[in-house]
Amino acid sequence: MANEQTVNDAAPGGAQEPGLKKVMGPKLLLFFVVGDILGTTIYSLTGKVAGLVGGALWIPFLVSFVVAFLTAFSYLELVGKYPKAGGAPLYVHKAFGIHFLTFLIAFAVMCSGITSASSAAQAFSGDYLDAIFGEGVPSLLVALGFVLLLAAVNFRGVGESVKMNVVLTCIELTGLLIVIGCGLWAIFVGNSNPDLVPDPSRLGQLNTETTPLLAITSATALAFFAMVGFEDSVNMAEETRDPTKNFPRALLLGLTITASIYLVIALITSTLVPTDELAGSSGPLLLVVQAAAPWFPPVVFSIIALFAVTNSALINMLMASRLVYGMANEGIVPAVFGKVHRARRTPWVSILFTSIIALILVSLLDIGSLGSTTSLLLLAVFTVVNVAVLVLRKDKVEHQHFKAPTWVPVLGAILCAFFASPLSGRPATEYYIAGALLGIGVIFWLINYFIKGQTKFDAEALNK
Repeated sequence: MANEQTVNDAAPGGAQEPGLKKVMGPKLLLFFVVGDILGTTIYSLTGKVAGLVGGALWIPFLVSFVVAFLTAFSYLELVGKYPKAGGAPLYVHKAFGIHFLTFLIAFAVMCSGITSASSAAQAFSGDYLDAIFGEGVPSLLVALGFVLLLAAVNFRGVGESVKMNVVLTCIELTGLLIVIGCGLWAIFVGNSNPDLVPDPSRLGQLNTETTPLLAITSATALAFFAMVGFEDSVNMAEETRDPTKNFPRALLLGLTITASIYLVIALITSTLVPTDELAGSSGPLLLVVQAAAPWFPPVVFSIIALFAVTNSALINMLMASRLVYGMANEGIVPAVFGKVHRARRTPWVSILFTSIIALILVSLLDIGSLGSTTSLLLLAVFTVVNVAVLVLRKDKVEHQHFKAPTWVPVLGAILCAFFASPLSGRPATEYYIAGALLGIGVIFWLINYFIKGQTKFDAEALNK
């Protein structure tokens, strides 16, 4: 039946092939969306956001949610219109038909996966690890070892299951609920820490070293990293039962749940921990737990946090290496990146390439720069996707699908472009980093062009 399995009519000779099995109902899809968004940022970059905005930590997370929510409407229209596993490169290609632009979007998504995993490596080697093994751990060596471990797991091959995502999401949520539970108890009931004096007045304080507007926009440019991940769920549309009905509900509800958790944690964090302490920590949520519940074993919470960080990093490195592999198969980067190991059946050259870039980034950059660069790359991608929605309005399809109000993608494109621009207060170094990463892709494109003369490819096959 159609509700159990899709059919692929693009098989050779016109034969029909069975497509992806429709295994995801609304509950499983909701867990997938929430699990995709939760991860590194809230556990490790909350302090850096506080350092930019001041005590009013909740504002950049709220603004980030609004921007993500608007962009999610655009993705919902596109995934309803084209319910196949795809993503931003496919939508951009359908809208503009410019292969080089499609390639840049795909390479930007790939680079965002590497920078995200690199920021997770920095988080892994920071304060959470110190809470387990004590201070004096060589953080750079640990971060580099973390990247190598990800490469080894990636090379060995990981059997992914959306049902396993439920377990992973529950573990990550457990850590966040510990923060919320201990924090609310300390604020409203009382705590056993005589040195802790909750200070709600911090919630209205903005960074005095810059203008209020720039404090908010620069912090939002980094905090947006916390909301990314929802766009990956579009690749599950083909495996979702009744995607036209279930997908919009799951995506919007998942975003709302995640944003609500982030906002509550931001309010608790600023109330309990002074801003200057947060700004200097790579384990800000551990500070909250230690302040609110000094009896709670820091080792337990740190293990949960490290698990959340590791899970996010592995997913991102898997995505990045497979996207490079897909580009090689489509002949738009050198074919060597499409080599598969005979025994492990994994794309070892692509894994090696993405891991080397991650090692370089971890060696040269701090966690704040890596997180901001991830946000920059994806905001640029989302800007183009929001525009693509409007362009594709001329492409009519026979089936019914979700349609966003026209003002939503327009406003989404404007806000994404603003927060990706220098007007938001981004330092020039982030553009140098993003430009260098995209420049690598352009070099590969040119090499392939002069060797093969090929510029056209199947955008739908990039994520296969």
